[in-house]
Amino acid sequence: MLNYIWAVMIILGIVFGAITGNMKEVTEAALQSAGEGVSLCIATAGIMALWVGLMEVAESSGLIQKLTHMLSPFISFMFPGIPKGHKARDYISTNIIANILGLGWACTPAGLKAMEELSKLEKERGNSHIASNEMCTFLILNISSLQLIPVNMIAYRQQYGSVNPAGIIAPAVVATCISTLVAIIYCKIKDRGIKYR
Repeated sequence: MLNYIWAVMIILGIVFGAITGNMKEVTEAALQSAGEGVSLCIATAGIMALWVGLMEVAESSGLIQKLTHMLSPFISFMFPGIPKGHKARDYISTNIIANILGLGWACTPAGLKAMEELSKLEKERGNSHIASNEMCTFLILNISSLQLIPVNMIAYRQQYGSVNPAGIIAPAVVATCISTLVAIIYCKIKDRGIKYR
């Protein structure tokens, strides 16, 4: 659906440019935007490589394991239906840690693995065709944008010449705390009355 929306917007822009006699400007804007897109990709790739590399170092040094252990009470609170020692807990913890650091690229594989393990858990319960409460909770936590360091936004601001690219951190922390708190409250309200085995 999104592809159709973009296609319609592009066609409307070209048609409007042709009608108003501004095709030269449309062409120049398209070429300039393409160049900016490539530059932004290169800048973002560098930042991504740095943070993903740091995540690998943190994992190899055992830091991720320690942070996962520290997150265990929160995981138990948010996902009481997941048995202790289940693989899904580790993947969820890794996903949350990567999200907190603003590493959307690094958290995606852990998120997919967590969903896979949650799906296996739901099959064991005999409900293979529906999304479990844990799956929905995990998805809502991810949607709430749980992050303290908005790496992407800092990269975009730096690319477009911001005087203080990291100036977004304080407002981002406030916004993510509020959105995550709302997500937690919502999940716990919906969680009431559900009995776990």
